[in-house]
Amino acid sequence: MTPGSDITLRDVARASGYSVSTVSRVLSASRPVGAGTARRVREAAERLGYRPNQVARALRSRSTATVGLVLPQITNPFYPTLVRELTHVLDERGRAVLLVDCDDDPDKEAARIEALLARQVDALLVVPVDEHRSRPAVAAAAARVPLVLLDRSCGPGVADLVAVDNAAGMALVLDHLAARGRRRPCYIGADGTASAAAERRAAYEAGISALTPGEPPLLALGDFSAAWGREAVDRLWDERERGDRRPPDAVVCGNDLIALGVIQRLRQLGVDVPGQVAVTGFDDVPPADLADPAVTTVRQPVRDIAVEAVRLLERGLDGAGAPVCDGSPQDAAPRSPGTPVARHAVRLAPHLVVRASTVPDTAPAPSGTRHGARSGPAGTPAPRSAVSPTAPLIPNSTKAAQ
Repeated sequence: MTPGSDITLRDVARASGYSVSTVSRVLSASRPVGAGTARRVREAAERLGYRPNQVARALRSRSTATVGLVLPQITNPFYPTLVRELTHVLDERGRAVLLVDCDDDPDKEAARIEALLARQVDALLVVPVDEHRSRPAVAAAAARVPLVLLDRSCGPGVADLVAVDNAAGMALVLDHLAARGRRRPCYIGADGTASAAAERRAAYEAGISALTPGEPPLLALGDFSAAWGREAVDRLWDERERGDRRPPDAVVCGNDLIALGVIQRLRQLGVDVPGQVAVTGFDDVPPADLADPAVTTVRQPVRDIAVEAVRLLERGLDGAGAPVCDGSPQDAAPRSPGTPVARHAVRLAPHLVVRASTVPDTAPAPSGTRHGARSGPAGTPAPRSAVSPTAPLIPNSTKAAQ
């Protein structure tokens, strides 16, 4: 065979001594074949340099083996970790990923989803920009291909959802702070209608009412960025200087980026973290353990999120996960957006990672913290980093809604 020429299934069949149909079954893994047969076919294919024609395969099977992944903004360090795990899980199943970023804009999000559908993706994984404004585009896409929402919802009945249990995560934080004797926490989070932001804020408000009965919760709402964390500290500490409020002894942050900004600004103001003020985050993104002090945070089970999301996608692709409406099988015709359907919602348990932003390096981690809290991979406080207290931990331009 001339090097560089197109190798076909017929060539592999001739070299292996098997029929074209047998070679096709082996190389496409469409039906089980004996181990010896499969080995000889693959050896012949490798020897000839055979590469499948993906376009022809897509035309025959009506499948491109691609999944579209729609993110609100890739600059949030939580999302690259999620993308990595999703890519690994999908690759194990022979599927490729087409990734798009929406820059936190629902209009761009709708256009990106339509562009992915035009490229004939088999399914979609979507982290919606906004619980309400993303709903029409997501519902329309879910009527055309299997679609799973990640991390955030678009309201009930739109699509399958896989996310962390945000209420359980916030309970872990508040239990930990109460065990450390913190009685005057405040919350710095994100405003808006992304469901993760709303769920974390609501869980904080519900939990704090039991901790400080009769007192309204102290909240500062902006966006999910380190810059907002710094700004929120200035606002809260200005109120303290005016005598309007008692100084908080803990800051509960809606994500780790906010916590990094909070820690940086508190140290610039000469506030001892955690001696005077404990600080917690949410997500356990890679920079969280590099701060000085390292951030106590809620770790999301990212690998489990990826596995569950792909499992639900494959149920939809196989037809086993077809939604049902009023107990009747789904019609073959596409649903109109907004049609009520039964959907799967998977909420995964988070873990508390205790670090030096709430427990001084010289103090042992508290024992018996509920819900599986721990103080790092080896059960000891994470080491401090060499970051200067005045050095920016995250650039001012970093802004990521989650």
